[in-house]
Amino acid sequence: MTGTEVLVALVIAVGLVGIIVPVLPGSVLVLLGILAWAVSLGTATAWTVAGLAAVLLVGGTVVKYVVPGRRLKASGIPASTQWMGAALGFVGFFVVPVVGLFLGFVLGVYLAEVGRVGQDRAWPSTKAALRVVGLSILIELVAALAATWVWIIGVVVT
Repeated sequence: MTGTEVLVALVIAVGLVGIIVPVLPGSVLVLLGILAWAVSLGTATAWTVAGLAAVLLVGGTVVKYVVPGRRLKASGIPASTQWMGAALGFVGFFVVPVVGLFLGFVLGVYLAEVGRVGQDRAWPSTKAALRVVGLSILIELVAALAATWVWIIGVVVT
């Protein structure tokens, strides 16, 4: 492996971690790393690999929003609940290091659901929202891992 490939592998690894721990723009980092590799090589194979990776990542991003959105609608969780979770997640990110984003999101969804459906039905609704968020993360991670494998194959081929 060349120095460029090692650096790109590190950027991709940070991007994959950024998907699981949503602090960094994970898919964007994966794509930028692969694009930097393609630019450094400048071959048709490298650009084909970058194009395939981009298609996988863009497709994953689209699916990441479409599928969970449908599931939230089907379970009756309104957008206002999601926005409350996002707002408190944002606050939590700055208040509690590392886990604040997750804790704030859960608290925000729970409080919104308490106001909407009452305390008895708020927790099941919150768990449904968390499952959807987990599905969204999983979809993005699978797309990024597929793009990573495309890049690894490209490195081996070139």
